[in-house]
Amino acid sequence: MYKNIYINNIFNKLSKYLKKKYISKLIILLDKNTKKYCLKYLLNNINFVKIKIIVIKNGEKNKNIYTCIKIWKKLIIYNIDKNSIIINLGGGVITDIGGFIASLFKRGLKFINIPTTFLGMIDASIGGKNGINFYNYKNEIGIIKNPIMILIDFNYLKTLPKNEILSGLGELLKYGLIYNKKLWNILKKINFNNYKNIPWKLIIKKAILIKTKIVDKDPEELLGLRKILNFGHTIGHAIESFFLYKKKKITHGEAISLGMICESWISKKINNLKKKEYKDIYKTILKYYKIRKIYKKNFNKIYNFIKNDKKNYNNNIYFSLLEKIGKCSYNKKVNKKLILMSIEKMNNINEQNKKY
Repeated sequence: MYKNIYINNIFNKLSKYLKKKYISKLIILLDKNTKKYCLKYLLNNINFVKIKIIVIKNGEKNKNIYTCIKIWKKLIIYNIDKNSIIINLGGGVITDIGGFIASLFKRGLKFINIPTTFLGMIDASIGGKNGINFYNYKNEIGIIKNPIMILIDFNYLKTLPKNEILSGLGELLKYGLIYNKKLWNILKKINFNNYKNIPWKLIIKKAILIKTKIVDKDPEELLGLRKILNFGHTIGHAIESFFLYKKKKITHGEAISLGMICESWISKKINNLKKKEYKDIYKTILKYYKIRKIYKKNFNKIYNFIKNDKKNYNNNIYFSLLEKIGKCSYNKKVNKKLILMSIEKMNNINEQNKKY
């Protein structure tokens, strides 16, 4: 479809590739959920004898160096050589950590991403960013390397609970906000609480097209354009990191959506985003997500996560901010006062939600 991304009938493509004589072993990396719901479907559709399966624990908190070490030990035990291929079967955690461990083992193994979540299909598996969390900081250690193929099968969406659909929705809304107002207007008309009426093929293709256009122009974020994909993520990742070890977890899409509310308010202050558009953004987001109200005593914890964001330099914090719906600029310096005010404004949008 787009270079190495293929949609539906993916197993014909995969089977042809696996027939290449030089491939010695196939490793399938997945978590416990993917093993339960997705592995059998994959195994029933490929014909390859030398398969090894590595299962890790579910969840973002397991995307760390200790899990990497366990995987690398397994690869050594299985005598995996340079002609082996790793298939990352799962959501964003699996494709992130799978691409990372593959890129470093024996100075680099080839890998294939088969995303099984909505978020994975439109964002996490695409673009070549692979990494792990470190010292509670999101994606602090990583590498940019692309999979040889990304295979997308809509049948995997049938296995997802509602919260996973909504997790992907956060990134999907972002694409409309930063790049394509027509997509934003389309998404506002769709009821994402009704699985059967969601035009999956249409919206996933549009999301992939937007991300690949941006990444192709700036694959390693050297020009700056790719930074617009970080809209909502500076504060969103900080919120996600803050909740990582709390009893009540937060999904990536939920955290990013709250980040987009905050960063839309900052856009209004710095980039002259119209008040009408700011309201449109948070009202659309609040159709699907509740505000996770944060006590003021925790503001500095959120800010400390933000201080370590990868876009920062010279002790300044830089954001990607909206000029209007459908257009985003990057490298916008924002001070601590505005950042904390944006969290306070988010808190006050809906006073009736429980405090955290």
